[in-house]
Amino acid sequence: MSSVSAMFTVRSLLRSAHIRYALAAQFHATSHCTGAKVAVVLSGCGVYDGTEVHEASAILVHLSRGGAEVQMFAPDVPQMHVIDHSKGQPVDKESRNVLSESARIARGNITDLAKLNASNHDAVIFPGGFGAAKNLSSFAVDGIDCKVNVEVERVLKDFHKAGKPIGLCCISPVLAAKVLSGVDVTVGHEEEEGGKWPYAGTTQAITALGAKHTVKEVTEAHVDPKNKVVTTPAFMCDTKLHLIFDGIGAMVKNVLKLSGK
Repeated sequence: MSSVSAMFTVRSLLRSAHIRYALAAQFHATSHCTGAKVAVVLSGCGVYDGTEVHEASAILVHLSRGGAEVQMFAPDVPQMHVIDHSKGQPVDKESRNVLSESARIARGNITDLAKLNASNHDAVIFPGGFGAAKNLSSFAVDGIDCKVNVEVERVLKDFHKAGKPIGLCCISPVLAAKVLSGVDVTVGHEEEEGGKWPYAGTTQAITALGAKHTVKEVTEAHVDPKNKVVTTPAFMCDTKLHLIFDGIGAMVKNVLKLSGK
């Protein structure tokens, strides 16, 4: 084959590849576009004193893939405390703001939770991380006697009353268990099973709060159709990251489905 013929052959192959890629991209964009407006509520930045970053990222990726329009919120309140994540220990004489820290995950595009209006969104999702139990509530300290941040409680009740889906993962289902009477959620398994489910004791708190707990695997999501609450275990399980990512994907998929968009 001459060099000229070879050049035209390569160009033809590249052109065909570009066309196939464009068609596939167009199909992907149109087939997954829901148009749902979803609020994501953060609790800081970092697993031990704020939002679990991998969970937040997975939620945002799956929402993007689902064609959702996302707006992120966080309460404008001080963190319970600050943790040195390299040591897993509190830092003395240091304080941080939940809204400011959440802005790290949101790349600066964050709004005060007090401004979240359920009428402007089709669904709301709460990632996990200890921030849900320390900053969005006092569950980490007070257990079933915990108080939930007033704006978090308002948001949960407003979306519930409006019949709009609520997604929660990892430890955040305790927020729904505290605020929404008789809700059915999952945080995974009810036994530690040799350390695979290190926070299995949370299930006892959930039932003590009057909620129902349903056992699910880390790759699964649990849907409470009556309350339109969707939950998944995420990092309540000590397992591989991609399995947690898949479980969060199942949660997001069901939230978008329930939104009707």
